Amino acid sequence: MQKQDSKIGHFLKLEGCSILVGLSAGLLDVVFGRGLLYVSEMRTSFPYLTIPFLGLAGLIITYGYQRFGGESRKGMGLVFEVGHGQRESIPKRLIPLVIVSTWLTHLFGGSAGREGVAVQLGATLASSLSRFKFLKLYARELLIIGIAAGFGGLFQTPMAATLFAIELLIVGRLSLHLLFPAFTAAYLASSISYFLGLEKFGYLIKSDLPFTTTNITKLLLVGVLFALVGKLFALGLGYLKSRLSYIIANPCLKIFLGGILLSVVLLTLDQGRYSGLGTNLIEASFLGREISPYDWLLKLMITIFTIAIGFQGGEVTPLFAIGTSFGVVIAPLFGLPVDLVAGLGYVAVFAAATNTILGPLMIMGEVFGFANIPYAFVVLVVVSLWQKASSIYSLQQSDDTMGFS
Repeated sequence: MQKQDSKIGHFLKLEGCSILVGLSAGLLDVVFGRGLLYVSEMRTSFPYLTIPFLGLAGLIITYGYQRFGGESRKGMGLVFEVGHGQRESIPKRLIPLVIVSTWLTHLFGGSAGREGVAVQLGATLASSLSRFKFLKLYARELLIIGIAAGFGGLFQTPMAATLFAIELLIVGRLSLHLLFPAFTAAYLASSISYFLGLEKFGYLIKSDLPFTTTNITKLLLVGVLFALVGKLFALGLGYLKSRLSYIIANPCLKIFLGGILLSVVLLTLDQGRYSGLGTNLIEASFLGREISPYDWLLKLMITIFTIAIGFQGGEVTPLFAIGTSFGVVIAPLFGLPVDLVAGLGYVAVFAAATNTILGPLMIMGEVFGFANIPYAFVVLVVVSLWQKASSIYSLQQSDDTMGFS
């Protein structure tokens, strides 16, 4: 009986924290997301007044982290360190630093995302609760709840956010006991951001592609290509980070010189087409606008370079853009519907680069319509074969036993 009471008490504590974290993360995601939309519009309207100063912006970002950041400069690394029990919490100073530095990255043309920031925001809010004595042993559980809240609040996909959070830290091990509290936090954060008017991307794919042997084979082959693109991104990012740190050890010099070079490239290539999140490529893919055969590759290379030299943001939205534009290119080669393959690329490249499967599968439903989940399932079956390979998260661990916790 006492053990049962203990379980109930544990559950109630986590639920209480989930409500608090969900509401807080939702509000913070709105502030961050709206600011990001504003600076992105500024850059798009005035590319020649913003992008040329990318190197200077990078210098300010790096100096800010060196002067005020302390351990906050580890970014997503802190999330995984808490998740693996290597530290108890994440410094709260990370919140203003990562928000402002990401705004600067996008204002001046860097090719980066926002998911990494949202996850860090939610995780930092949640992990701060573990400072209370009665929650001290809940650090990892609170972290997962925070990841779900941060992701869910920004993308307004609470089911995908929940599954992403419980599978992210250790490949092959699901924290199923946190499904309910993680969903509570993700749903509340998503509801808050929706209520306060933060825009959400969604496009209903109406596909009646029959599940014939031929079509399933085509989907499997498409899955192989998406997996290769996702792993190319993860491997390229890891390699370039390491290589550039060796060539230019001074982080200020690295981001300043790299930013100058990047600004020239971005302005030369269609006045900043490959700057920012990549939502322009995503919209073009689904609205039938022109997508060049090399759009996905240029976005991939420029995003890798942006993150590798030290700019802030995330990788996920650019991964969505890379997968979507690549899907548009390969769909005619297989005789498959363009919008369906674009949607599959959206989730599959993300899955391959992050070593996650359940979250991307649910994104297919929440963003493109649940009738399309079977197609995504076939593609992600192939992607899952590479789940123990490189990831954009260098501290992500792998569990060969495969199981639940």
